[in-house]
Amino acid sequence: GRGRRRGRGRTKQGHVLAMGKVHGSLARAGKVRGQTPKVQKAEKKKVLVGRAKKRLQYNRRFVNVVVGMGKKKGPNTQPLGKCG
Repeated sequence: GRGRRRGRGRTKQGHVLAMGKVHGSLARAGKVRGQTPKVQKAEKKKVLVGRAKKRLQYNRRFVNVVVGMGKKKGPNTQPLGKCG
């Protein structure tokens, strides 16, 4: 149509818009990470590898299954007490 030019960086009055300035200055980069307190990593149990890992997967998926009503729950569902 006539007079309809979209995406050119101008308004109806012909003023030029500032294009590309979206995400703020680099002076604020890393602000949130810098102000969060450092938390030390907790000690964890050794991860199983090889045959032992396959054995654990097999036992989780096929041996300790709980047959209940309704749909089967996925491997990553939390108990009800842990939800917030």
